[in-house]
Amino acid sequence: MLVLWFIFNMLEKEKINFEKTVIVGIVTQLQTEEKLNEYLDELEFLTFTAGGEVIKRFSQKMDKPNPKTFVGTGKLEDIKYYIKDNDVKTVIFDDELTPAQQKNITRELDCKVLDRTNLILDIFAQRAETSYARTQVELAQCQYLLPRLTGMWTHLERQRGGIGMRGPGETEIETDRRIVRDRIALLKDKIKVIDKQMAVQRSNRGAMVRVALVGYTNVGKSTLMNAVGKSEVFVENKLFATLDTTVRKVVIKNLPFLLSDTVGFIRKLPTQLVESFKSTLDEVREADLLLHVVDISHPEFEDHIESVNQILKDIKSDDKPTIMVFNKIDAYKHLIIEPDDLMTEKTTKHYTLSEWQNTWMSKLGENNTLFISATEKHNFEELREKVYEAVRKIHITRFPYNNFLYPDYKDAVEKE
Repeated sequence: MLVLWFIFNMLEKEKINFEKTVIVGIVTQLQTEEKLNEYLDELEFLTFTAGGEVIKRFSQKMDKPNPKTFVGTGKLEDIKYYIKDNDVKTVIFDDELTPAQQKNITRELDCKVLDRTNLILDIFAQRAETSYARTQVELAQCQYLLPRLTGMWTHLERQRGGIGMRGPGETEIETDRRIVRDRIALLKDKIKVIDKQMAVQRSNRGAMVRVALVGYTNVGKSTLMNAVGKSEVFVENKLFATLDTTVRKVVIKNLPFLLSDTVGFIRKLPTQLVESFKSTLDEVREADLLLHVVDISHPEFEDHIESVNQILKDIKSDDKPTIMVFNKIDAYKHLIIEPDDLMTEKTTKHYTLSEWQNTWMSKLGENNTLFISATEKHNFEELREKVYEAVRKIHITRFPYNNFLYPDYKDAVEKE
């Protein structure tokens, strides 16, 4: 609901002509109706970020997706009549469609059909600023496009077959496949060259301790980067505002270290993006300390933590020292719902921050958890102190005889 409120206010304030869209999802044995609504909320925010306005949601209960049309034929008819009556040009599905599903749905609806993967790729294409980011996004788009080329030649009526319909379509499709494959090979070579250059840059930074900001998209990593690193990283209340990794030298109490801001993660992250952005995630792999930033004001922040941890596990970075930074406590305080009466069952919606600290968060330890507001600068001194202590610990281990940074280094070594 918070997402919908934000979108409504933005629409009223800016009066932008957004593209009218409808979104579609299904309830299955593995995905409850409550979980689907969470995903559709996120999909609506993604659509808004891409420049669309969701005017209708469609959902259906199924054991598993229809292999031909994702949803049932009856539901597809409902969608068809609705988009025709309301002049809707785009339909977005919450899950990744197979090439066959996308072709069949497009033929039936006669409009632009996207899935979550395609939508995220489009947002990345809009947000990519540097040559490196644009190359990574284009590679992911080409890899996504390659198996779907057959559906792009409907004007040749290949599916009908018959006299005069055999050669040209096949030739044109094969030509395009070869062009896309060549482009993918070229982009991969280009990324290898840039990777080598970035590896040299990382090696030139010396043996300084490296700290990486990680977390779900739109949790405030860039805002935190600007506040701690005194940087000017682009910040916006939209998903994937930052794609390019930013590295800044930070000094706390005469102790220097490198702080990097990385691309945000998201549930159902397209595999093409994970592959093409692996080099960007090298900053996370090579970090000595992770600051896992969490938007505690988001009702599904626990799912976000799980998604980020899974991606960290996929890139083999889940064993690094980590400080959990729960951000946006200023927004969370306004979202706490008071029970209506004594009979109302108390849930996590009624928890205060201190009550959250006594849940599973207590197992993380006091030195590994922190509650802050990056915009209001709440508990910032505590944040700086915790980061300093963690960086100092790593620095002492790496340089046990480097005593010019802190006079009590001998005591610190003995404690270790």
